[in-house]
Amino acid sequence: MEPLAERMRPRSLDQYIGQKHLVGKNGVLRRMIESKHISSFILWGPPGVGKTTLAQIIANMLETPFYSVSAVTSGVKEVREVIERAKGNRFFSTNSPIIFIDEIHRFSRAQQDSLLDAVEKGIVTLIGATTENPSFEVITPLLSRCQIYTLKNLEDDDLLSLLYRAIKEDAELKKRNIEIVETCAILRYSGGDARKLLNILDLIVSSTLEDNIKITDEMVENQLLQPVLSYDKAGDMHYDIISAFIKSIRGSDPDAAIYWLARMIEGGEDPKFIARRLVICAAEDIGLANPNALLIANAAFDIVIKIGWPEGRIPLAEATIYLATSQKSNSAYLAINEAIAEVNKSGNVQVPLYLRNAPTKLMKDIGYKKGYKYPHDYQNNFVLQQYLPDTLIDKHFWHAQHSPMEEKLYQRMLQVWGKRYE
Repeated sequence: MEPLAERMRPRSLDQYIGQKHLVGKNGVLRRMIESKHISSFILWGPPGVGKTTLAQIIANMLETPFYSVSAVTSGVKEVREVIERAKGNRFFSTNSPIIFIDEIHRFSRAQQDSLLDAVEKGIVTLIGATTENPSFEVITPLLSRCQIYTLKNLEDDDLLSLLYRAIKEDAELKKRNIEIVETCAILRYSGGDARKLLNILDLIVSSTLEDNIKITDEMVENQLLQPVLSYDKAGDMHYDIISAFIKSIRGSDPDAAIYWLARMIEGGEDPKFIARRLVICAAEDIGLANPNALLIANAAFDIVIKIGWPEGRIPLAEATIYLATSQKSNSAYLAINEAIAEVNKSGNVQVPLYLRNAPTKLMKDIGYKKGYKYPHDYQNNFVLQQYLPDTLIDKHFWHAQHSPMEEKLYQRMLQVWGKRYE
């Protein structure tokens, strides 16, 4: 018997749930389908939101030849064979045959290259489906020939509609007396994924002997006994959550930062990855406003390596809260970027002779180090002396920002350098 998710797969747009921005009354894909003419596109979204189903519905509505290729099991040879078959069928339909490639992000560059000519000449219309960001996973020439449409996680109302429709319409489920008492757990475990929702329902029904089934939160939790969270350590969610984590620290919101830290911990993220990002954040976003932040972050990194999980969550939390609550400055980050830009612009400007190293007699004889003033020989360990090359003498790379610590550093620069830092 087919799984419930396959039995409930929509056959028309009227049965399709969610993605109103694409297939609703004025949705771009609905308009395209109704015009009976579609161009190549890629559907990008999380699992279980209807990418494959939507491609199949489009092919059915347009009554055009439809070829499905799995990026997991197919190579260049299989793609070319499909294209050749499509060439033979293109005369029997007003639309080019559709080639649907599920998980197109798994195709190698060579496999993606093999599609270019057929797509460009209109021999086939490509519909790709991916859970990964196409801008990273699909080659640029193919991207330029396709529109990208983003599919979203299904809303709770969409999932509930699907849940009740399955109980009402599926032939197998109608043989049982199923009552939905509570929905919080099944919605939480589904995580916006229609396929997961139906699989959970299927599991509960198939593992219950009684004809009368009352679905409660406790029943769902007892059946699944698994983490609720979805977290792909190599995919977009990995980068989205670390981005939210760092932005929360930068925005001085310790509660949000701790929440995103917990999401990564429960998702099984590598603690060293989190700790490295804390070190970077301490230098980039807190910087000279609180130099201790870098010490705290680096200490957390060392401790996590030594003790691992689960105790490693505690120093990571401490460092996260410290960084989030610290005053912020990115002056060091801006200074090094500005200096690098100047180096690339001005090239290999010569080091003044008096600043050069002179380890040999010959170097001293030709003037290396001659005239250099050793600051520690002067009052307060400072002496006015030019350190930048002549061509850059008026350049300023570090611009102090408004924090007590950095203001103190700036005042010292005013004291010793005078007008140069005014």
